Amino acid sequence: MNDTVVPKVEMRNISKSFPGVVANDCVDLKLRKGEVLALLGENGAGKSTLMNVLCGLYRPDRGEIYIDGKYAEIHSPRDAQKYGIGMVHQNFKLVDSMNVLENTILGLRDEPFVPDLKRVRSRLVDLASQYHLDVDPSASIWQLSVGEQQRVEILKLLYRNAEILILDEPTAVLTPQESHELNRVVHVMKQEGKSAIFITHKMEEVMEFSDHVMVLRKGRVVDETSTAETTPKELARMMVGREVLFQIEKKPMAPGKVALELSHIEALGDRGLPALKDISFRLHAGEILGIAGVAGNGQRELAEVVTGLRRSSKGKLQIDGKDMTNKSPLEIIRRGVAHIPQDRVSVGAAGDLSVASNLAMKQYRSRPLAAGIFLLQNKILDFARTLIEKFRISTPSPKTQVKFLSGGNIQKTILAREIGAARTLMIAVYPSRGLDVGATETVRRQLVSQRDAGLGVLFFSEDLDELLQISDRVAVLFEGKMMGVFDTNTVNIDHIGMLMAGMDREAGA
Repeated sequence: MNDTVVPKVEMRNISKSFPGVVANDCVDLKLRKGEVLALLGENGAGKSTLMNVLCGLYRPDRGEIYIDGKYAEIHSPRDAQKYGIGMVHQNFKLVDSMNVLENTILGLRDEPFVPDLKRVRSRLVDLASQYHLDVDPSASIWQLSVGEQQRVEILKLLYRNAEILILDEPTAVLTPQESHELNRVVHVMKQEGKSAIFITHKMEEVMEFSDHVMVLRKGRVVDETSTAETTPKELARMMVGREVLFQIEKKPMAPGKVALELSHIEALGDRGLPALKDISFRLHAGEILGIAGVAGNGQRELAEVVTGLRRSSKGKLQIDGKDMTNKSPLEIIRRGVAHIPQDRVSVGAAGDLSVASNLAMKQYRSRPLAAGIFLLQNKILDFARTLIEKFRISTPSPKTQVKFLSGGNIQKTILAREIGAARTLMIAVYPSRGLDVGATETVRRQLVSQRDAGLGVLFFSEDLDELLQISDRVAVLFEGKMMGVFDTNTVNIDHIGMLMAGMDREAGA
């Protein structure tokens, strides 16, 4: 690559610290015109912080930013937008009470005081159709699944004609087909001379999307290379400092009694429309049942019905042989059910509480963490330290507020809490989303370990390779209906993909 060419973006000597954490330590980054740069690193390595500096959400403690060779004053996202920089964040920057159309034009200075909503809607629909990012412009954000909200974020950038795209785990909630479609979008942008920085933990996406790779570890740049000159295995080693196994060894399934049974379950979504339609299946102790489907096809509602967070309008739910239909979340928890929710920030963790408090949430009612109505703080801290070490949660202290952790470390905190509390059933909704390759390997091993210990595991993922690797059987949801349940030893991945798109329903009873 010709280093005499003026970079589109140059970040020099960027440093940024938070209480007890050095997130970026003298980082240099160059992004050239028409280039896709993959930014890799473990959870907490400083990737998102560095990009938040570039897009104006954070101000660096030290360092400078240059756009097209000229010094850039970026003090806010509006300044960044002026330089053509747009970011799809890992934790979405959307206003829940507004609809998709309103979020798209929110903050745009070039829109008239009374915007032409018909024109905005028309352009938004065209973009959604062009890039296969289907979403209802009239839907409120709070009514959308995490995957649909991700699509809104991507559409916002496309609508605003950003020249420099920062994509923080953008495919975490996309199907393989949608990921390939996003790849096509990025390549079209490259041909137009636009540039992108792509944060991901998926090695195959690094190889497919990027031209150049930069690896961060503990806030510092540890390696840079051309994508064409490296391999997924070598990149994983750069990230975590050790060899990573991409295949999980798994014993043959030894199913026990029925841990979870759904009979003709139906439920409404947030908008009052049917979200689950006549769902019936059994999950045995000692089994992992994977749930496949494109985001917004009933996965969230199914998980919420099982965990007591959503009422079913019809049907019967049994856990460990006992009728638990429409029981409260606390009653479900007391049956030994653990839940890793899809929205880790809003639902999975209490950001203003400490890491220790979040880890103790499922077990604080009884010994050894409590004596009657009194919490035993020293016991809670000891309990937290054990889980922090076991799950490699990167935090300055057990007393650090969870909101100061990286997204991946918030997810590790939730995982540690729920795995520690599971006795009968584990409901795991996208548990490896946003985790680096080393942490993903740990999560998959933990789920298999829970299965081998005799738990039933209901496992939701949009990564078909992950589903087929660790599940014993896989079920497909489409528009709230069960399209079929299949043995992962014999299933055809193309067939699963067709079912996820709503085709060939009769083939999979």
